[in-house]
Amino acid sequence: MTLQGRNIALMLDQQYQEMEVWYPYWRLGEEGASVMRVAPEAGRVYPSKLGYPCESDVSVRDVHGKDFDAVIVPGGWCPDFMRRDEHMIRFIQECVAAKIVLAAICHGGWMLCCTDAFRGRRATSFVAIKHDLINAGAEWVDEECVVDGPLITSRKPDDLPAFCKAIIRSLS
Repeated sequence: MTLQGRNIALMLDQQYQEMEVWYPYWRLGEEGASVMRVAPEAGRVYPSKLGYPCESDVSVRDVHGKDFDAVIVPGGWCPDFMRRDEHMIRFIQECVAAKIVLAAICHGGWMLCCTDAFRGRRATSFVAIKHDLINAGAEWVDEECVVDGPLITSRKPDDLPAFCKAIIRSLS
């Protein structure tokens, strides 16, 4: 249980990609981490792209970036909904300022584009948002998993094993 005592925020909103929420949730929990699903509203059930339900643990209004060791932003369409909420943006900005591990997969990078997290860093994402990351200051590369300081990024669900391993290594 290499992550015992570590607190991880797993961002959540409607239209999330199923694997990109559930795989890290269970995998990091197996390592002993406390994984909290953070969403606009506490106790609300958010449907995935395919309608799979996920209930949030806490409202983003009630947490702060410094309370966590890492934040994970999944893909699907949920980052597009998240970045419409100023409270979600504030939380991600606090995570960047706290210099915690910032992990984004697939379209998750959209949320980090609302901050300066990519400025001067190497990163990857789903190819459709490549230019969003570049415009946010990243050196975009097409790799399975990119670790640059506290920033961990991956492209798609197929990259989840490498993505989770990188998060575990960064927090161990």
